[in-house]
Amino acid sequence: MPPASPNIPNHVAIIMDGNGRWAKQRGLPRIEGHRRGVETVRSTIDAARDLGIHYLTLYAFSAENWQRPAEEVSALMGLLEFFLRREARTLVKNHVRLQTIGRIEELPAGPLKELKSAMDATRHFTEWNLVLALNYGSRTELADAASAYAAAVAAGREKAGEASWSALSRYLYTAGIPDPDLLIRTSGETRLSNFLLMQCAYAEMIFSPVLWPDFTKAELAAAVAEYQHRERRFGLTSEQVQPRPTEHCPAINP
Repeated sequence: MPPASPNIPNHVAIIMDGNGRWAKQRGLPRIEGHRRGVETVRSTIDAARDLGIHYLTLYAFSAENWQRPAEEVSALMGLLEFFLRREARTLVKNHVRLQTIGRIEELPAGPLKELKSAMDATRHFTEWNLVLALNYGSRTELADAASAYAAAVAAGREKAGEASWSALSRYLYTAGIPDPDLLIRTSGETRLSNFLLMQCAYAEMIFSPVLWPDFTKAELAAAVAEYQHRERRFGLTSEQVQPRPTEHCPAINP
C-alpha cells in the first residue's frame, strides 16, 4: 500500500453521533435519523478515498447500545444488514477492504452473514480500508486482550516478565491496523464513549457540532485541514518535530 500523502491523516476514526437528534428536530422517528445516517456513511467512505485517507474506522454499534429499546436495536441491525448487502459490490468495485473490531459473533445471524460475506469478498485489498466497530467497547477489548495475553503467557508464546505495549497490542481487536491519527465526533458532544481509548492515546481530536446525517465531504475536508495545522509531538518538544525548511505539506481546501 502506498504511504499516505504528507500531513494527510492515514487513519481517521469517527464517532457517528446525532442521528436521533436530527430526526427529533424534524419531528421524525429516531429510525429515520439512522436511515439518513446510513447514507452519510456511504458518502463518507467515498470522501475519505478522495482525500487520500487509507483507513476509516466508524463507530457503528457499541457494546452498550444493546441497552437501547428493543425496537431500535432491531431496526439498527436491519439497517446494518441492508447496508452490507447493498454496499458489498461497491466496496469490491472501489477496492475497499472491509474489516471489523468488536465481538461480532454476538450479532444476529442476518447481519453477521452479510458482514462475513463482505469481509471475505474484500479481504485481498490493501490500499483502502473501512473498519466497522460493531458490538465494540474499548474496555471490553482491553479485557479480551489481557485474557488472550495471559493465555499466551501460560502457553509459553509470551514471556510474563517482558510485558510491553507492543506485545499487548498484538492481542487487541485492532492488531494490524495503524492507530488513528485523527478522531472526529459529530453532534457537538465532547466525550470518547469507550471508543479506541488506547489506540487514540496520541490522536488529534475534533468535535464537530454537525449532526451525523448532515456531515458532508466538506465537513470531513475541513477536519483534515484543521488537522494539518496541528503539531503532533508524541512527547517530544516542538523543536524536535519541526519539519525541515525544504519540506512541504499540501493543504486540504474544504
